[in-house]
Amino acid sequence: MNPWLNAVSQVEALEDLVLNADLVDSMRERWSGLSGSQVGRINFYTPSFKHHETSEVSACGKNAFPAISITGGDCKLQCDHCKAKILEPMIAVRTPEELDRLVDQIVLDGGRGLLLSGGSDHQNVVHYEPYFPTVRKIKDRYPNLQIAMHTGIATPEFARGMEDAGVDVAMMDVIGAQDTINQVYHLRRSVDDFEAALEALVATKMKVVPHIVIGLHYGELLGEWNALEIIRRHLPSALVLVVIMPQYASSSRPFATPATEEIGKFFMDARAALPETPLLLGCARPSGVHRSITDTYAVMAGLNGVAFPSDGMLALAKHLDRDVFVTPSCCSMIVGEEVLALGDETTTMSLDYVPVAPKRRTQLRDIPIVFTA
Repeated sequence: MNPWLNAVSQVEALEDLVLNADLVDSMRERWSGLSGSQVGRINFYTPSFKHHETSEVSACGKNAFPAISITGGDCKLQCDHCKAKILEPMIAVRTPEELDRLVDQIVLDGGRGLLLSGGSDHQNVVHYEPYFPTVRKIKDRYPNLQIAMHTGIATPEFARGMEDAGVDVAMMDVIGAQDTINQVYHLRRSVDDFEAALEALVATKMKVVPHIVIGLHYGELLGEWNALEIIRRHLPSALVLVVIMPQYASSSRPFATPATEEIGKFFMDARAALPETPLLLGCARPSGVHRSITDTYAVMAGLNGVAFPSDGMLALAKHLDRDVFVTPSCCSMIVGEEVLALGDETTTMSLDYVPVAPKRRTQLRDIPIVFTA
């Protein structure tokens, strides 16, 4: 039996998963050939965008790393894959003054960072410009507060505005298929526009963490490999992969759920393409068994981080001899061995074991658990 499949069977939460044995074999073979400096370490992230708790990971404080939308739940673009639903759980602020007051409360409650997001206009631009002076004031007042900003298509001037405001991490979706831009996003923009935006962001001093949405073309993998090539041409600080969530789509334009095998293969391709770049599995992906299998493939493919990990992932990572850390922060805040949300002081918690099947419970090495709040 493949020792990696055997490792999965040793984890109680994963023992009933049906994995593609050939794919697992390929991942194990590739693992032995991986030479990137980022491969050994894996971070599991529990930002406070939503409650998340498993037998291995406790929920973090509600304000440890909140997500804020400057447009509330409004977005003019109304892409077929989202319909602005991803904004609904975020904290809504409508004015710079509201943001200023909210950040004071976040810091008072022990928050160490935040994600700024918002809905786009019809050109896929999120209009943060009125907020830039306030963000600058916030950074001057709280220099250790880490701020991530998820932007649409940015010009060089817009990117410099983000940089001057003190934004620590810039995020954007990179789309590699023109049909997806036109049909899913309803945009009259080109693939080149997305590449130019990424180029403008990486020209600044900000940490830049682009996202690729796997299955963005109605559940089909279409432009993902081209997006990966674009990112290779403009090497960012890290890359986040997420998976389309069909439940957000309308019944008139439904999305299929990408097969976990296809997702796993793309994980391997991305890892091979970017051996020295932190590669992370972000918050968005289908739930249930699909999520557990996706997370398992992410750990096996050598990804460096998983947000909101499924139950059993810490145990699996330890069985595969990976160095495990848990951080209540947005996954985009990691750059290499550096977790941007960390202050000068960290707390390390030693666990006697990671839960596995009761009849086969294995004493594993202590796991450093890094907290930022």
